[in-house]
Amino acid sequence: MNESLSRRCFAEFLSTFCLVLLGCGAMAVESRTQALTHVGVAIAWGLVVMVMIYAVGGISGAHMNPAVTIAFTTLGKLPLKDALAYVPAQCLGALSGALAIRSVLGVDDSMLGSTWVQLGLGLPTGLAIEFVLTAILMFIVMGVSTGAKEETITAALAVGSTIALAAMVAGPLTKASMNPARSLGPAIASGDISELWLYCVGPIAGAIVGGIAAQFLHAGRHQTIDDT
Repeated sequence: MNESLSRRCFAEFLSTFCLVLLGCGAMAVESRTQALTHVGVAIAWGLVVMVMIYAVGGISGAHMNPAVTIAFTTLGKLPLKDALAYVPAQCLGALSGALAIRSVLGVDDSMLGSTWVQLGLGLPTGLAIEFVLTAILMFIVMGVSTGAKEETITAALAVGSTIALAAMVAGPLTKASMNPARSLGPAIASGDISELWLYCVGPIAGAIVGGIAAQFLHAGRHQTIDDT
């Protein structure tokens, strides 16, 4: 990648901050006002992912998600040193976004967009849902990315649409996180990290499996390591 690592990390911090501020912010506003509806919240998640890919995809690849970053590294598409810098930047951005929501709406979990398994499904079921959702997401990401970068119009539309669809279907089940940083920020800001492990293990494992499946399917169609 041509951009310096520090510039790319700042892009990841800023984009993940916006992701949580606007995505979890939409959930918080819906919880308080019932003005957006479930579908509106899902669309908000898809839109913020789409516009952030437009904004910083050409700089850092617009991962905004440690699971995606770790999967890219596991598949040899992102150097380990970059991943070790990206992940803390993403987590810090997510925490900053959650704290910004807390500063306005308080510490109630429902006002911070926190993630937890709902409808009495149980943690194993929640883990499986997050695993499958993130595997699908990473499969789509791999199909539209160049190396470890999501930066094209196609990538923005495809990934944003995938996020919106997942949120529509699984939002009432697990909040459809698919992103350890997105779950970590509200969990720490609200002081409840009891189910955070689920939203780390499920998405990371799912992203790696989805990435492997996509790499097998698209073998020979894409460049491998984008580290120029």
